[in-house]
Amino acid sequence: MTATTHTTRTATIRTEPFTCPSCIKKIEGGVGGLAGVEDVNVMFNSGKVKVVFDESAISAEKIAGTIDSLGYPVTSTRVSG
Repeated sequence: MTATTHTTRTATIRTEPFTCPSCIKKIEGGVGGLAGVEDVNVMFNSGKVKVVFDESAISAEKIAGTIDSLGYPVTSTRVSG
């Protein structure tokens, strides 16, 4: 029996500027519901989304793709951790 490796990373995803507070709920709901996502923090004024995620369960690219599919074009993604 093998143990699963849990690798926590933080992605900072920059998008087009947000236009209304409902953008926060839409992104938090869409990204927060993805398997492997542990925390989502939308920074309204800077157009950034910080996502803490388990890299063994989901990729930063998949998270960025979800944000893009919600109607917020992603301009850059940086992963640390």
